[in-house]
Amino acid sequence: MKPRVSLQDSAWRNGNFSLRIAPVRSEDVGLYEAQVEYKTEVHSCHVELGVITVTLSPPSPVIGNELLLMSCNSSHRASLVEMCWFHNEHLGPTSRTICSLSTTLSIFHPAMSDAGSWRCQLRYSDKEIISATFNLQILGFDGPTNPVVYAAAGSAAD
Repeated sequence: MKPRVSLQDSAWRNGNFSLRIAPVRSEDVGLYEAQVEYKTEVHSCHVELGVITVTLSPPSPVIGNELLLMSCNSSHRASLVEMCWFHNEHLGPTSRTICSLSTTLSIFHPAMSDAGSWRCQLRYSDKEIISATFNLQILGFDGPTNPVVYAAAGSAAD
């Protein structure tokens, strides 16, 4: 897994034997075991790593007015009960929440107002709640459908 994996050597004296994986990939899912030997003692712990994946079709950045599919999946083994999408949830009147049983959200004509922070939240039958946040970028024009730009003769127009 090198060079994505590192140990936090500087924290060992404080009893911190953390493993850092960056970036995490889907194939990293599984059970990890740490063993620490100190003098004659051996200590161990087990940690299960789960992964949540957010995918966009087409990939980001999205071009305005093209069909956008956002999917959210997790390695969690229980049955999915509900999935919710939260858009700009802390930004006031532009925030919205969409909940369903499907793991895919369809936006038929994405606009510039759809850009920003999105969070998918998965709720499972064993009461586990897992979420991931990502920033959606949309390329487009957020103005009138047929804009008219006036420029003085001899000047530049952008």
